[in-house]
Amino acid sequence: MTTRLTKDGRKVSLLGYGAMRLPTVDGLNAAGRVGGKPIPGTSRADIDQKLLDSQVKYMLDQGVSYFDTSPAYCMGRSEAHLGRALKASGYARGAYILATKLSNFAPQQFPLDECRKMFEKSLEYLKTDYIDNYLLHSVGNGGFKMFSQRYLENGALDWCLKLRQEKRIRNLGFSFHGDPKVFEWCLGHHGEYKWDFCQIQMNYVDWRHAKEVNARNLDAKYLYERLTALKIPIVVMEPLLGGRLARYNYAIAKELVPLDPEATLAKWALRFCGTFPNVTTILSGMTRTEHIEENVVTCSPMKPCSEAELAALERAAVALLRLNTIPCNCCNYCMPCPYGLDIPAIFTFRNAVLTSKTRPTAREALRMYAKAVPEDLRRAEHCTGCGRCNPHCPQSIDIPKELASIDAWIDTLKNAEAGR
Repeated sequence: MTTRLTKDGRKVSLLGYGAMRLPTVDGLNAAGRVGGKPIPGTSRADIDQKLLDSQVKYMLDQGVSYFDTSPAYCMGRSEAHLGRALKASGYARGAYILATKLSNFAPQQFPLDECRKMFEKSLEYLKTDYIDNYLLHSVGNGGFKMFSQRYLENGALDWCLKLRQEKRIRNLGFSFHGDPKVFEWCLGHHGEYKWDFCQIQMNYVDWRHAKEVNARNLDAKYLYERLTALKIPIVVMEPLLGGRLARYNYAIAKELVPLDPEATLAKWALRFCGTFPNVTTILSGMTRTEHIEENVVTCSPMKPCSEAELAALERAAVALLRLNTIPCNCCNYCMPCPYGLDIPAIFTFRNAVLTSKTRPTAREALRMYAKAVPEDLRRAEHCTGCGRCNPHCPQSIDIPKELASIDAWIDTLKNAEAGR
């Protein structure tokens, strides 16, 4: 396993485990749905603890040493199940780096006492008395006012500094989504807070085109260069864009397959991120054991991309963007929908149609829709436009607008099929 160095000189695996899509007992996996049930992260089925235990043990055996979770992941279940798996592995606490977050998204969680309770719960669930990497979670999502309420006005950031001084956390960082003003504020105050790391969304699409997808975004290239200039190590999230860069996509494949016919699309995405030396760890939300095994091989050791390969990845990014897919990463922050819609599944279906090698007929597209979102679940036509999902989307997707567009498109397909 390729390793990099943290700011305090610890060796850390280049591949990290993101515990936001834990396996469940009903057989769900990161590649899609089984029997019309919700995607991982939204399923209310029990976490498959036995499978998770074996996966975590395997990763530790293979040299994976970074495990990332949050009080918000898997509807609040991630920390406890990951803690059990790490404990069951038999590895000493010092053998891995454990990351979790101050995920105080709701106003009732803003008060400092509530932040303290969240931290203590994290320690309890993770079966530890310290956290290696503690993050302010998704700063910028909601704008500067929200950032100030969550971390500044309530004294939470100053309290985190005290936790670091007391060694209850070893490193302090933040994950960034959204408002550039928040990112610049954090870097502008680096001298005061001395950030130990920063977690950013980075992949070969967002490298140069994040701002193109959404004007509010900052390109990953800019984020990388600003952090590197300040010698702040980087943890990468969304290297596969929620799986969009791992699933078959003809526009991408025609650029990359000729370079290495045996390489998966996921391998290309991970290699891109690993090419940059200030990236210490690349997080992957791996649910299926075969995906863990594949990613371990990719990073053991990591082969950096050549200039020619980087150029091909840029062409692939441009080709993907021309398809006008919905930039949904299946993070599930929009879920659960109060009206029962499976928003990520609906968006995944739409993107699958757009990225297929040949455009499906109306009948084929309707069959794909029936398989992706069965009739016993609520489809796009049930969206009321309440907008409760929008503030939670790190990608700033206008979710009701996209759902209305999909609903109108489905009606068009039904009319075309009826007129055959």
